[in-house]
Amino acid sequence: QLQLVESGGGLVQPGGSLRLSCAVSGETLEHYAMGWFRQAPGKEREGVSSISRDGRSTEYGESVKGRRFTISRDNAKNMVYLQMNSLKPEDTGIYYCAATYTGVREYTSVARINYDYWGQGTQVTVSS
Repeated sequence: QLQLVESGGGLVQPGGSLRLSCAVSGETLEHYAMGWFRQAPGKEREGVSSISRDGRSTEYGESVKGRRFTISRDNAKNMVYLQMNSLKPEDTGIYYCAATYTGVREYTSVARINYDYWGQGTQVTVSS
């Protein structure tokens, strides 16, 4: 059973940066496409970014396009990261790491329905 634990959230001022980490255990990460999602109060969970099994393909949700966010992974360490720059108040929410088993090396998805495993989330608050 795959287990995911997020870390790195916190309070940051607008324009600041945070790096979220997702530690994966239970199985090797190389068979899973990974994603980051977020949920603001009163809103549905939305896809932020996704990365393929080998890290060569990435995808970003509409709300974060523009290179403010960068997803990456280190399969040797079973870790996934989300670097967030130029943060805005509307980026506030709980950020979740998610995994989906796939046989397609370049597969990515920012659709919540496609993911089977989820972490507990980490809070990100962007406020002055």
